[in-house]
Amino acid sequence: MTLDEEVLKWVKVRAARMGKGDSEVIEDALRRDLGLELLDRLWSKNQLPEDQAAGLAVEAQHSRRPRRRR
Repeated sequence: MTLDEEVLKWVKVRAARMGKGDSEVIEDALRRDLGLELLDRLWSKNQLPEDQAAGLAVEAQHSRRPRRRR
């Protein structure tokens, strides 16, 4: 992974202030920006068996795809 030098400088500043490593600061920012914490909370409340959840995911994917013309 390549980061802009200015961004990396601010990562290092934040890491030093928080007593964390650079990687931890970057991972925290990505998790926050990607909404992974919210997804983790939602998944923890999920009561569906895995096969049903997978079926719903596949169904949702297929419903969003454009229909092929024959």
